[in-house]
Amino acid sequence: MFTGLVEEIGTLRRISRQGEAMILTIESKRVLEDIQVGDSIAVNGVCLTVIAFDDASFTADVMPETFRRSTLHQLAPGKRVNLERAMSAQSRFGGHIVQGHVDSTAVISSRRREDNAVVFRLEPEEPAIMKYIVPKGSITIDGISLTVVEAESDYFTVSIIPHTLAQTVLQHKEPGEAVNIECDILGKYVERLLSFREQSAGRAGRKPVLTESFLADHGFY
Repeated sequence: MFTGLVEEIGTLRRISRQGEAMILTIESKRVLEDIQVGDSIAVNGVCLTVIAFDDASFTADVMPETFRRSTLHQLAPGKRVNLERAMSAQSRFGGHIVQGHVDSTAVISSRRREDNAVVFRLEPEEPAIMKYIVPKGSITIDGISLTVVEAESDYFTVSIIPHTLAQTVLQHKEPGEAVNIECDILGKYVERLLSFREQSAGRAGRKPVLTESFLADHGFY
């Protein structure tokens, strides 16, 4: 699990591809401090497992599902990426619950300055996920925990403070580029649980609601 607070910007050094599978080697510093094979590191918001490392970089596999679901397949050597290690029990929980499981990608449709902030408007590739995005709720963009400003049927906006912009790859993102998005996990769990409750109610037969019209129809009035 992650918090969405990016620790550093790394640089992609090598990519090896076989079909929709990839192996990435990323140059970094801070995330290497206590690294072990098998550790999880979020790369632009995608949870990857470390399979090898040295003093200057780590290597991770990318499976076909991740290849298709995220923007990682658009990367090329030299590209900068956001990096965050999985949170420890001693960490401050400064962002929100981030799994590193990307829901979809979104295209930046506009970028504008608003006093000290920069406002990004994003259009998800899969508009259906807008049901999980609510104003003033949490959203993860390329691994960054952000607060939603607006949420309409086919787009949403986020406002970025100068510190966040300077410390993440969003500083380089322009309209037309794609980013990874992960919606707040709480809404997805609630929806899943409610769907099972509705299925159970349907199999058991719904109990009648005792409204005035129901009672009248059945001779109680």
